[in-house]
Amino acid sequence: MDVFDDFTNRIKKHLQASVIKDIVLKNADLQHVSVEAPRDAAHGDLSSNAAMVLAKPAGLKPREIAEVLAAALAQDSDVTDATIAGPGFVNFSLRDAFWHRLLVDILEHPQAYGGSPRNTEDRVNVEYVSANPTGPMHVGHGRGAVVGDAIAALLARTGMAVTKEYYINDAGAQVDVLARSVYLRYREALGTVIDAIPEGLYPGDYLIPVGEALARDYGDRFAAASDESAWLPLFRQRAIDAMMDLIREDLAALGIVHDVYFSEQSLGAGHDDQITESLEELRRQNLVYVGRLPPPKGQTSEEWEDREQTLFASTRFGDDVDRPLLKSDGGFTYFASDIAYHRSKYRRGFNRQVDIWGADHGGYVKRMKAAVTAISGGKADLDIVLTQLVRLFRAGEPVRMSKRSGQFVTLREVIDEVGCDAVRFMMLMRKSDAPLDFDLAKVVEQSKDNPVFYVQYAHARAHSVYRNAREIMPDIDPYAVPDLASVARLTEQQELGLIKLLAAYPRMISSAANAREPHRIAFYLYELASQFHGLWSRGKDMPQLRFINSDDRLLTVARLALVRAVECVLASGLGILGVSAPQEMR
Repeated sequence: MDVFDDFTNRIKKHLQASVIKDIVLKNADLQHVSVEAPRDAAHGDLSSNAAMVLAKPAGLKPREIAEVLAAALAQDSDVTDATIAGPGFVNFSLRDAFWHRLLVDILEHPQAYGGSPRNTEDRVNVEYVSANPTGPMHVGHGRGAVVGDAIAALLARTGMAVTKEYYINDAGAQVDVLARSVYLRYREALGTVIDAIPEGLYPGDYLIPVGEALARDYGDRFAAASDESAWLPLFRQRAIDAMMDLIREDLAALGIVHDVYFSEQSLGAGHDDQITESLEELRRQNLVYVGRLPPPKGQTSEEWEDREQTLFASTRFGDDVDRPLLKSDGGFTYFASDIAYHRSKYRRGFNRQVDIWGADHGGYVKRMKAAVTAISGGKADLDIVLTQLVRLFRAGEPVRMSKRSGQFVTLREVIDEVGCDAVRFMMLMRKSDAPLDFDLAKVVEQSKDNPVFYVQYAHARAHSVYRNAREIMPDIDPYAVPDLASVARLTEQQELGLIKLLAAYPRMISSAANAREPHRIAFYLYELASQFHGLWSRGKDMPQLRFINSDDRLLTVARLALVRAVECVLASGLGILGVSAPQEMR
């Protein structure tokens, strides 16, 4: 049950049955009527904006509608009182019995609570990570990986059929540089002394095994080749394959597996030249033309190469300037390839597309959204989520670069040091477009200041309560669904407050999914854990408030039901974030 949807529907029925000053609201547009939790709990459990959004279309004052609505709600058997606040908001409180029924409902459907039935026709493609296959992943890649994976899980939880995709950038100049870097390691494996890696090549030690493997397979066949065309295609593909194996291993250590790995090379392969085909399609729509562009901001006309270019008319779709499709040498720009790639997604049936990009690609957003609108005739929607940088610290001191990568701290090194759970949870403790400070020392602390520990400990504490209950009262099954008579024993305000927080979970999932903001789930879980720990601590000081009361069986059953509901929601939320829900903390 979603309490907010439930009462939104009730309010709509009340309004449709209302007549105010001879105005019938039966056919009013109610799509913007909503129910939310008031900012101040002292104002009640729920609040509706109905009078505010309906007044102007109906030609009425907000309070005229609010008075009728408040009177109708006061007659609802689940409502204790309804009041009008400000210009016309209706605040109302619910009876304890309603919250008791909700608790039982959670326990009757623990796996489904907060989610929606799967709709195989509501398909969405979530593309994330898509790091260049030129080396191991760094911590910044890790943030995009975790954010993308959590968004995919959120969308799946709301019923969408999600495909998780990785776009392999294996067609650009960077993979030729990779091949030349591997060739250097190949020669090194054959005995050539390499004093220093030449500038412009990749210096990391991770390429040494690739060069050694090529030396084993081909001996010195390419060692003295005067023309790189003799070895470049082979070395490039071997290097790409090796790097993608490395990336897959890094992602697997983070609990991430993509459904599709899409190669950029395939867009222009052989007879199926999707890039040319995409541009021809846009040209038929008069969206591709030859023209000139002004210099970018910050460049003078002397610095800018003023020439005729093949351009996409992206300004027709809200972009700041039209965008080049061909480079000066006649080759396709990255943007042209990206148009073909997103057209491929659309042709594969994905009208909904979500891309997770690093913040350095922020200037690319408008043109890509324009392109998706153009290639789909407005039928596809592209949502782009930007992830900011991660600053790595250890006990407050910046962490230096990795010897393995030669340039940065690798994601795998961080996972190996603090664990997958800590990495995933902490990557989601801030909004993705805000910089994140990640302290390797703090994320392994066993304290309230370490969010992942605090939330996991709450889940483990619930299981500890179950174990204690079996020892003290072995005839009670802590996993059984109690009847309403038992649950009605929950009358403490802190107990009811915990149920009300559990009631917010379905709305939290839908709002986080719609906003593409999985950090909301992390914040919610921390708050839920905090309230649960607080209730447990009260029982420590006041024996009559303990979860297990050997002198009162019905009260123990009721409180175990509350513990069970908290544990189920913690496990569900942690599952969305890709974090384990331990039964014991070790």
